[in-house]
Amino acid sequence: METTEPHVLRLPATVGPSDVPRLCAGLAALMDRVDPGRPLVCDAGGLARPTLAAVEALARLRLTALRRGRALTVRGAGAELRALLGLTGLAALLGPPGPDGGRDTESGPPGN
Repeated sequence: METTEPHVLRLPATVGPSDVPRLCAGLAALMDRVDPGRPLVCDAGGLARPTLAAVEALARLRLTALRRGRALTVRGAGAELRALLGLTGLAALLGPPGPDGGRDTESGPPGN
């Protein structure tokens, strides 16, 4: 059985509104240089204090991936980030609980 290691984009400890374009550009650059068959992962585990700017970043990163027909999985979403996603109507993005009991956020092209 072949294991495909994902390409990972890590969110910084703090995400402000001015960081969103840079993060999206970073994801676009990552997609330009990686094998399209390998999964893309955004690691949100390093967020010190999730904010609405972090939620906006995740939503825009998802759109960036979708525009290129790619799936994006967000791992390491803590309780506060999950709550913010729920309050903003994005709770449907939350995937099943991960092995550590936390939930991952998975988003991809429709039908995936």
